[in-house]
Amino acid sequence: MPNMAIALALFSSVLWGSADFEGGRLAKRFPSIAVTGASQAFGLLFGLVIVVLTGAWRVPATLSHGFLLYGILAGIFGYMGLVCLYSGLATGRMGVVSPISSLCAIIPLTIAVLSGESLSLANIIGIVIALLGAFCASGPEISQGLPVKPLLYAVGALFGFGLSLTFMAKGSVSSALLTMVFMRVATLIISSTFAIRHKSIGGFGSRKDFLSLAFIGVSDFSANVLIGIASTKGLVSIVMVLGSLFPIMTAVLAFRILKERLHYIQYAGIAFAILGVAIISAA
Repeated sequence: MPNMAIALALFSSVLWGSADFEGGRLAKRFPSIAVTGASQAFGLLFGLVIVVLTGAWRVPATLSHGFLLYGILAGIFGYMGLVCLYSGLATGRMGVVSPISSLCAIIPLTIAVLSGESLSLANIIGIVIALLGAFCASGPEISQGLPVKPLLYAVGALFGFGLSLTFMAKGSVSSALLTMVFMRVATLIISSTFAIRHKSIGGFGSRKDFLSLAFIGVSDFSANVLIGIASTKGLVSIVMVLGSLFPIMTAVLAFRILKERLHYIQYAGIAFAILGVAIISAA
């Protein structure tokens, strides 16, 4: 497993975790659909600028193959995952939503293995430990039961993100950048439909709100591009697992900025994640 792929995947998890932290905060004051749509619009603008500057628009696309179809599919499922995640986080049951959604890498991992990727025993051990670390770092909390609504949001986020990651990897074979641009085109169309229907863009008004939305959009877009590039330089199964460690960054930011107390299981999760990454890197 090339070190470049590992580094890109880990950096993408940092960006994803940062975006999700800020997105969860905004979703407590604004509709999660509005937060998702507005932030994705900023991501699209950022992506278009990069496309123009790099000349990536010259890459040919077809509907049945390449980044166009896969980008659109990734956008649809990714949008579903983000809405479910932000809605779930807005309920206040982070201990239910985040741990389950962090297991989204199981879907592209399974598909990659079924498609022929071969993993060594050390890689398998590292993957299991890393996934366990991401789950525990999310702060699983079931002492107050498993309420149906947050649980459904969590499962929706898991499948949404998992399928989105799968299509992102497939599209990135042609062009990681353009795959992510067409992801944003799909989400913009969906968001615009909701905005027109509700005759509102979410009620955002202050400069601070728009700066937060821009940060979320740019960070999320950058994370997607990095994970897409990483998937072309290493095993998709491992890259997606490393990218799914984003809950660790979310937990760290909540600890540093919101002064939320980390539970012992979260410290253990961070340690497991580091151990898992070390084993994968050594293998």
